[in-house]
This record gives sequence, C-alpha cells and structure tokens, in this order.
Amino acid sequence: MKIAVLALQGAFIEHEQMLQRLGVETFEVRQLKDWQQLKDGLILPGGESTVQMRLLKELGLLEPIRQAIIEGLPVFGTCAGMILLSGGRLDTMHIQVRRNAYGRQLGSFHTSGSVTGVGVEVPMTFIRAPYIESIVGDDCQAIATIDGHIVAAQQGNQLATAFHPELDDDLRIHQHFIKIIKTVSKVL
Repeated sequence: MKIAVLALQGAFIEHEQMLQRLGVETFEVRQLKDWQQLKDGLILPGGESTVQMRLLKELGLLEPIRQAIIEGLPVFGTCAGMILLSGGRLDTMHIQVRRNAYGRQLGSFHTSGSVTGVGVEVPMTFIRAPYIESIVGDDCQAIATIDGHIVAAQQGNQLATAFHPELDDDLRIHQHFIKIIKTVSKVL
C-alpha cells in the first residue's frame, strides 16, 4: 500500500509518521509529476486552506486530484484538508464547512469523543478548527460530534475530520482510513 500526502503546506510530516508507524509507504506530492505515481490513497493535511487551494491551482494539481477523488481514490482530509473537500473548493464531499469555527489560535483545545467505525475516547486536537455546518447529501454521514457540532464525516471513500489525529499517539483514525482503502481495493 502506498499513500500520497499533499506536502504543499501544513502538518503533512506528522501524517507520514503515523502511516509509517502502521507500516504504510508514503510519498509527498509537491508538484504535478509527483502526482503521477501510483497510489492507493491521498491525505490532505491541516494547515492554511486558502494557501493550499491557491497552490493546488498554481501547480496544476487541483483538477487531477479532484478527478481522482471523484473516480474513487480514497482521501482523508484533516482540518484544512476537510475544508478543501467541501463545497466551493474541491467540491467532492457533500459538506458545508465553517472555517475557524472555534476561533483563533487561543481557541484551540483538546478533547476526546466517539467516532463511528473507529471507537470511543478518540483523542481530538482542534487548532483554529472548522466544523461541518451541514451535510448536503444523503451519501455523507456524520461520524463524530462535539458540543452539537459535526467534527468528522465519511462519504464513501472520503473521510474528513476537523481535528488533527496526526498530532496524537492514537492510530485508530489512520487505521480507519487504511480500512477504507482496503475495502476499495477488494472492490476493484
């Protein structure tokens, strides 16, 4: 298994380290030629969604990535990555997101909660985090909420979290993404 990690900006190294702990090979996508490698999945990391979106467009990565997701490539977006998957950006996941919903850097916090398909007491680190304001398609399901706000969702092969599982030691969210990839591999 080989997973691409968008490495334009943000917390991509931490995702690579989590996947390496799980024995999964990774490679960084920084330009269009990197995208041409064979891959089983893609991680869109946290960071600055506006910067990432601008770089995706400038580097000619936006449409190839969008098309691959539409065609079924499993993708996992965290924080800014979740924003990228939402309506008005890559527009592959049927969610509307509220950016910086928890405020500025001082509004960052850590908690734990249940995530459907993953388990209970899953650590959740929120850094200037968004949340999902609404799910706008029947094929998308909320899989975690905190204080009445949707903070994780899954739509087919797409997984999105408002929090940063790569910043905690718990591997279960990344294991869940690997399980999605394995399910897709069996279907193909």
